[in-house]
Amino acid sequence: MSKRVVITGVGAVTPLGNDVKTFWDGISKGKNGIGRITRFDPSEQKATMGAEVKNFEYPDQRAARRMDLFCQFGMQAAKEAIEMSGLVSGENIRPEKISVIAGSGIGGIMTLEDEIRKAEKKGIKRVSPMLVPMVIGNILAGNIAIEFNAKGNCVDIVTACATGTHAIGEGMYHIMCGRADAVIAGGAEAPFGPACFSGFANMTALSTRTEPDRCSTPFDKERDGFVMGEGAGIVILESLDHALERGAKIYGEIAGYGTSCDAYHITSPAPDGGGAAQAMREALRTADIKPDKVSYINAHGTGTPYNDLFETRAIKDVFGEVAKTVPVSSTKSMTGHLLGAAGAIEAIVCLKAIEDGIIPPTINIKVPDEELDLDYVPDVARHVDLKYAMSNSLGFGGHNGTVVFKKYEE
Repeated sequence: MSKRVVITGVGAVTPLGNDVKTFWDGISKGKNGIGRITRFDPSEQKATMGAEVKNFEYPDQRAARRMDLFCQFGMQAAKEAIEMSGLVSGENIRPEKISVIAGSGIGGIMTLEDEIRKAEKKGIKRVSPMLVPMVIGNILAGNIAIEFNAKGNCVDIVTACATGTHAIGEGMYHIMCGRADAVIAGGAEAPFGPACFSGFANMTALSTRTEPDRCSTPFDKERDGFVMGEGAGIVILESLDHALERGAKIYGEIAGYGTSCDAYHITSPAPDGGGAAQAMREALRTADIKPDKVSYINAHGTGTPYNDLFETRAIKDVFGEVAKTVPVSSTKSMTGHLLGAAGAIEAIVCLKAIEDGIIPPTINIKVPDEELDLDYVPDVARHVDLKYAMSNSLGFGGHNGTVVFKKYEE
């Protein structure tokens, strides 16, 4: 298990832009991607705001008719990542040595809702024969494998909001144990079906504010819930030896990965932050570094009263005396919460932060919370030389995942 694993490509479709360059430009400048929902009329709900992808059209409209929007987002991100990596199955890599580990927290929920409404209105015989392959969560991994002739392992991970992080971490282990030379890993989500959205709203998980700069407010004392988002993030993981052999450009290295389960509650994180702390410790252990080596933490930071408090406790537990010196930010303040895709786009944030030496801010912090006393990088990005960056993801069901990225050095 001594193989080094590097990143040779990234792709993103997000509320701040439909490619990595535009996305990162928005993140580094503290732009807000949140507004009133347009995919349906939310006026019956107290929660009306969302972080939607804008101006997106899948290039192959014929193929798009056979894919739910989450899969279109994921495929577009995968195409960008593969193009950046320069991998070509059958030319510079054997097809059976490319694996796909990609997932979605909810899958094709918008298609499911549409087809249920059609069945109720026109009868069950009018339900699309494409319903099942458009709805099932594993179809993103399957479509990616088909598109890029990836004949290695093909796995769908579903761990709610930790999906993207787990996909990337498991991809790292996949390469380290020799099962693949490259892994296409990440997550995608398109959850703006009226029933799905209302399920989150009715459990009071979503912010009910209507001002774009006050509804996604991680680490603010007045935070009242998260803002739902959509999009996809894909990274190309590759063994260092294989990347060097083919002369690939290397954008960073994945150094550590940790997982745990709270085993506490179906939606609430454990109050002491113990599960999140365990995942962070495991990630540091596998990266073989001490906490004081971490230059930046991209927090799960959803903006719910519980998450931000409990995650802060976990960071203090793990980082001890240096906790208050490590910059911690939540980019969900800008993108909303992309659920199963969140960990993947936040991994890309960490990689770009290391590459460009920029720590992205947490925007919208206006009222400090005396219980949250870490350095949350309010409002403005910082230019700092970074070597290690950590990303946390905590999902419903108690699923926790942490990845550690590092600057690539020969």
